[in-house]
Amino acid sequence: MSRIPLIAGNWKMYKTVPEAVETAEKLAALCQSIHSVEVMIAPNFLAIHPVAAVCKNSPVKIGAQNLYFEKQGAFTGEVSAGMIKAAGAEYVIIGHSERRQLFGESDSFVAKKIKSAIGCGLKPILCVGETEAQRDEEKTFQVPDKQVSDGLKGCGSDELKDLVLAYEPVWAIGTGKSATTDQVNTVHQYLRSLTAKLYSTTFADQVRILYGGSVKPENVSALMDLKDVDGALVGGASLEADTFINIIRFDT
Repeated sequence: MSRIPLIAGNWKMYKTVPEAVETAEKLAALCQSIHSVEVMIAPNFLAIHPVAAVCKNSPVKIGAQNLYFEKQGAFTGEVSAGMIKAAGAEYVIIGHSERRQLFGESDSFVAKKIKSAIGCGLKPILCVGETEAQRDEEKTFQVPDKQVSDGLKGCGSDELKDLVLAYEPVWAIGTGKSATTDQVNTVHQYLRSLTAKLYSTTFADQVRILYGGSVKPENVSALMDLKDVDGALVGGASLEADTFINIIRFDT
């Protein structure tokens, strides 16, 4: 089955609203001729609405970096799926390693966020991956297996038709170290077989699995050549439009 590649930029806690709008405008202009690749950027919450406005007539889609699973209520500082959707986002990143490590998000907490996202029509990007210590303990498959299995618990295949998985080995995020193509290929094959086991072969064939972890213009082509890599979740290299477009145009 043909899967359209997704190149997603996670802007993390960078860029003021004016800076985000300026970068998004530039990227939108550069992406006007892009048709074979889906492009998404995830600015901070404050910038989602204005960035969505400037990208409205471009191929660039908008995502959020996080959400809270409740629809509304006395949850100071939190943002719901419905608010994100209304602001103009189509995607939402869930379970990023920084959320898991810095804010203590568990797999069960992530599962509630997945349910909330799909309930509001957002497309979830579920992030999974092992730390360096876990890799040294030979838990390279065990960790993402649990994160996927527990993170999707209670969701049917019909609900997850727009699910995207992102494999991000924690030891390669922002470190300049990128996993080798053999390492990436092995884990992505495992994740696809896992989704087949959890749901069906048909489901597994249509799930896009992104790689994230120090993706750069220099290594993106080799990663995208792998059969089970369907795109990239890009951090630092997505912050400047001129650099990010060279990742988006990986096949040129």
